[in-house]
Amino acid sequence: MNGKILPVVNENGYYEIRLESIGGLGANLCGKMLGELGLRCLGLNSASFSSYGSEKTGTPVKSYIRYCAYEKEIYAHAQVKEPHLLAVFHEALLTDGSGAQGCREDTILVINTALSPKDAAVRFGLTGRILCLDAQKIAMESHSRINVVMLGAIAGAMGFVKLEQAEQICRDTLGKKYPAALEGNLEGVRRGFEAGTTTKMERFEEAESFSKKRGARESGFLRWGYRTAPIGGVNPLYGNSIAADLSPSRQGYVPLFLPEKCINCGLCDSACPDYVFQFSNGIYKGREMMVNRGLDYYHCKGCLRCTAVCPTGALVRGLEAEHPKKEWFLPNQELLRIPETYEKTGPDGSITSESYLTEKRMGGVLTGAQTETETDGDGVLTGVQTEMKIDGGEV
Repeated sequence: MNGKILPVVNENGYYEIRLESIGGLGANLCGKMLGELGLRCLGLNSASFSSYGSEKTGTPVKSYIRYCAYEKEIYAHAQVKEPHLLAVFHEALLTDGSGAQGCREDTILVINTALSPKDAAVRFGLTGRILCLDAQKIAMESHSRINVVMLGAIAGAMGFVKLEQAEQICRDTLGKKYPAALEGNLEGVRRGFEAGTTTKMERFEEAESFSKKRGARESGFLRWGYRTAPIGGVNPLYGNSIAADLSPSRQGYVPLFLPEKCINCGLCDSACPDYVFQFSNGIYKGREMMVNRGLDYYHCKGCLRCTAVCPTGALVRGLEAEHPKKEWFLPNQELLRIPETYEKTGPDGSITSESYLTEKRMGGVLTGAQTETETDGDGVLTGVQTEMKIDGGEV
């Protein structure tokens, strides 16, 4: 094989892919597997590398892959700005326009979302041929990870990769390291590949006009650089500040608040790194004290430390997609403004692979938790007993 199998290349002779993701979804490994796929299975020359910051769950991750004819050298080692294929592992990364930068009319977009291609195009103002698949659902059903599902979908969408080749790279990369999870991962690759080859890629003209209406916010993002950035210590992009929207950092899980179990001990507020809990003066069991009124989900990044320290089970882990309307959602009253791009994100991490705290998830999905507490006559906590169950038995 040679570079003739590539359907299109840029002026430098490269077929380029960019992955947009957050830490924890496996985009870095997916990029490496795509790079090896080109070299070992397609007879191409290839290069891949990733860009990420603090290597923490929820932080931005980008991965770049280039293919060309085997006899051709790859001299470009910069970021991929105008990809032939763009894969988005978390739909919230598209909310400010930065995730889809550089897309052209012929760019293939593979998006992990439950939205239809038309809804995704209009909501995010996308240009290109759009393929949507619910990779998180497939990963949960196949007991795999999002990165292998997206690997299969990307391979299928490219049009010049065979299913056996994608399976072989998955087997070679993950088979020895995670033998117990290999069958599930291969199933994830197969289902992703099927979605990439059988789902119709669509393009919508109304998305272009919608994109033009996004205003100065998106165009300002594109214009800012070291010469044009505002003078002073101002960060005009959303990040860890009082005006932040941290929803893209969540991987589908949020703390659920059960007010009837709360004893207002304040441990959740002490453990929370982003001060999402809203306490104010109130009455608890006839006494004046600071009472927990709810959570500010604009700032919650889903670390779930609060659920680990809560002694009464008033805070438990839950899938955000199952709780779109949260009665206890209370924005911080000291916010200068509410983030206009806030999105309700769904689950996008497999809950059947890596363990979390004391839960055993391989082969079982967490189905429920029951907490019993004991207090004395004055309401002071004296004992806690928690029982969790998974679909395969008790934990």
